[in-house]
Amino acid sequence: MFDDALLDDEAALAGVDDDLRAVAGWGAQVRRAEASAKDALDDLTDRVASRPRAVVAAGPDGRLLRTVLEPVCPVPFVAWPHAGLPGWAGPLDLVVVMSATGRGSDADEATVTEAVRRGCDLLLSCPPDSPLDRLRRGRGALVPTGSADPLAVSVPVLMALHLLGLGPEVAAEPVAVALDEVALRCGPGVPTEVNPAKELAMALADRVPVLWGGSPLAGRAARRVAEAVRAASGAPAVAGDPDQLVPLLQAAPERDVFADPFVDDESTTLVPVLVVLDDGTAEPAAQHARARLEQAGQARGVAVHTLVSDTGPDVARFASLLAMGRFAALYLALGLSSARPPGAP
Repeated sequence: MFDDALLDDEAALAGVDDDLRAVAGWGAQVRRAEASAKDALDDLTDRVASRPRAVVAAGPDGRLLRTVLEPVCPVPFVAWPHAGLPGWAGPLDLVVVMSATGRGSDADEATVTEAVRRGCDLLLSCPPDSPLDRLRRGRGALVPTGSADPLAVSVPVLMALHLLGLGPEVAAEPVAVALDEVALRCGPGVPTEVNPAKELAMALADRVPVLWGGSPLAGRAARRVAEAVRAASGAPAVAGDPDQLVPLLQAAPERDVFADPFVDDESTTLVPVLVVLDDGTAEPAAQHARARLEQAGQARGVAVHTLVSDTGPDVARFASLLAMGRFAALYLALGLSSARPPGAP
């Protein structure tokens, strides 16, 4: 059972204070990452290089880079989550690798090593003189990291790709400001009735979250939030496109308005809740998809909950939605903590 009283209980909130502070500090992490990368970004403005044949963004965070760049990048852009590189990558291509610590996973090390061996151009984001930096042997450009947070690290990399003529302009300060605003609205001291993250946590309690975002970046945020919710609750959470989600909503059990939650056992019934991540996109296709999802949910009595971040640059809106979802996952874990065994994720 979810105990919503814990969401405004000072003693209970103190138990997850470190995790909440980490998310509240995302704005500061973005500023720190930009400051650490400033000199390297200034050097990139003077770099004369021909346009690469293609860009390969390695690692799991390469999907965020692809989501931002793919609509405008003048060359093919590939997100490559595997170790090494695709077979066709060579000296004409740019390889992007991000590692907040610079120690790198085996996959990161294999990718950097392979990029150097094949003579690829390299854009590496990691601490200077770290093991991963030493592997590049001076090849390409280094964007020093000033943060251990993956989102913060990605912002200077997006700025670097813009300077290389491969992506849209991205500024760090609007992203940091958006994250600061989420921290003020969703922090532990903000009561549940006016706290969008606590409200979302209550909406997710005892339900299977079905998350959808209307734009590519909102969709990416939905997938990241679903990951956080699964880790927080140990229960299913699904994100995808309408073709994947509509059948789940249509299969929802019909709601019995006469059911007594204290008598009727519904513990084995998976009841979904539709969570829409709204970043203000006005694309007709997105509006049509949203209407399709909401109609499918309404036909089965599925509740709909909306997270809204519809002002500012697109990366700032993505960051805002992601931070609200991460706060909500932490509050969800807190509300479930009294009923879950010690050590549960």
